[in-house]
Amino acid sequence: MDVISYGGWPRCVRLSNGAVDLVATTDVGPRIIRFGRPGGKNLFGEIPGQMGLTGGQEWRLYGGHRLWHAPEQQPRTYFPDNNPVAWDWDGGRLLLRQPVEATTGVEKQIEIRLDAQRPRASIVHRLTNHNPWEIELAPWALTVMAPAGTAFLPQEPYAAHPEALLPARPVVLWPYTDMSDPRWSWGRRLIRLRQAPGGGGPQKCGIRNTAGWGAYALDGQVFVKRAAFDPEAQYPDFGCNWETFTNADMLELETLGPLCLLAADGGSVEHVEYWSLHEADLAGDEDTVADALMRVLADA
Repeated sequence: MDVISYGGWPRCVRLSNGAVDLVATTDVGPRIIRFGRPGGKNLFGEIPGQMGLTGGQEWRLYGGHRLWHAPEQQPRTYFPDNNPVAWDWDGGRLLLRQPVEATTGVEKQIEIRLDAQRPRASIVHRLTNHNPWEIELAPWALTVMAPAGTAFLPQEPYAAHPEALLPARPVVLWPYTDMSDPRWSWGRRLIRLRQAPGGGGPQKCGIRNTAGWGAYALDGQVFVKRAAFDPEAQYPDFGCNWETFTNADMLELETLGPLCLLAADGGSVEHVEYWSLHEADLAGDEDTVADALMRVLADA
């Protein structure tokens, strides 16, 4: 661990194990702004014109990885994370803690651990209710990926008719989703969404992802994140525990925890993601790409 200047922010915390490095901001946040090979490309997106900014009441995307609470609503979801966060390093765990949001009464924490040697990390997201009443929400972890890559989400395993008579999953669309947009590929084994720098309007879909993984490929590197799925839980957005969004500037991989009631005066919920970074060629037809992804996941 060391404290560095990054992207115009003078006090960022960098964790590195030699295989991967991760940079978290402390001048704003909680936010992880970088994940990549030491000295290599940042797999997370950085928003030009917003890097290094602090203060103010306008919500900024900044880039990187952030924690929200769902369902999405204005203004509740968009409380700005433009001010410093408290942080603590115990020799193996970095804890980022945002002051309680003035308009929601919710406190956000992100807890980070790197694997000792491999390019892997575990990320614990924690929401705590400091209101004198209970509130309903779902933890929502969003990762802005670097532009010009492709996101991959798994389809449910194929089963033949007439043996399979019941539906396998919801696929949830937003009013601005255009399924004919060429950035989408709706395959038998994979859903693919390509980020096209400078081109195309917003696109989004959500799924009930029982496999619990999603991936993003860029320049021969593959970022994988995983989060557990609870078949007994109720998820927001018509039952989505995974969502992906893109526009002309970036693409997001998003996981959601179950909806829950947080008790007054300290009720808390955690949502855990597991990240890994791999090298793989995800070119070719769908079966070739899906088989390559299965090999990546076996090593995740």
